[in-house]
Order: sequence, then structure tokens, then C-alpha cells
Amino acid sequence: MKNFVRYSLVFLFILLLIPTMYFVMETSGATIETPQEKVVYTLPYPGILPDHPLYFIKILRDRVNEFITRDNLKKAEIYLLYSDKRVAMAIALAKKGKTTLTINTFSKAEKYLQKAVFLLKEAKNQGSSAPSSFVETIKLATAKHKELINELMKTSPQGYSDSLSQLLILNDQVRFALENL
Repeated sequence: MKNFVRYSLVFLFILLLIPTMYFVMETSGATIETPQEKVVYTLPYPGILPDHPLYFIKILRDRVNEFITRDNLKKAEIYLLYSDKRVAMAIALAKKGKTTLTINTFSKAEKYLQKAVFLLKEAKNQGSSAPSSFVETIKLATAKHKELINELMKTSPQGYSDSLSQLLILNDQVRFALENL
């Protein structure tokens, strides 16, 4: 009998505590803010940045690798990698305060992403479709790029908002092309 009374009192206490806390929070004006959801997508290590004197060697290597790859799906994977690396480079450059170079690098990243989607469409037209996991990866990458562009809009100096808006337009074009794939 004692246990029944104890459990009943604990149950009543909890039952009365929750509504009381709710009304106290409601009347005090306290709000619980949930953080904006971040896209879970890891960017690769960028390597040498465009402001490095030996960066041209990296570009040369990338162009040779792009030239010798003939399969459209493999080339799309390479373009996705190049795009992600360029985004990581742009973020690193933004931390250094090199806004113009950041926007140029991010623009190249979005153009590589466009090329990857174009190659997926071309492969589909030729009869070989991309694995759904790869298409989902590109969708995640596109969402992550958009998130990072929005963060750059908040942190970049004034005068660069038009360029960043153009990047958002490019990103939306890629997303629209992916939806119509």
C-alpha cells in the first residue's frame, strides 16, 4: 500500500509539473529556438589554395585527369570532387579575407557542379543511368553549397552581394536540373 501511495504522488507531481512549466515559460516570454538544420555533407581537404604560387600545377594535373577520363559517369564524379574541393578552397579563402578570390573560386565550383549534372543527363540519354546514390550525393552537395553561399552572404563585406546572388542562381539552376534528371 505504501508503494502505491508513493507512485501515485510521483505521478501527480510529474503530471502537475509539466503544465506548470509550460505556463511559466509561456507567460515569461521565453522561447525555445531550434537551430537551423545544417546539411550533413563533408567537403574534401582543399589542398593548395589559389593564392599559392604553385597552384597552377594543381590546375594542370586536374586538366590532364579530366582529359584522360572518357566515361561520362566517372567524369561526373571527378567534376563533383573538383567542385567540392573548390568550395572548400573558397571557404578557406574567405577565412583569409580574400573575398574576390573566394567568389571566383566558388563560381568555378558551381560551374563544375553544372558540368557534372550535364554529364549525368548525357549519360542518361545514351542509356546508362547514374546510380541513385550518386545522384543523392550531388543533391546533398548542392544543398551544402547553397548553405555555404548563404553563410558567405552574411559574412562578406558589402558590395559582393550581387556576385553571391549570381552564385545562388547558379546553384538553383543545378538543383532544378537535378530535379528534371
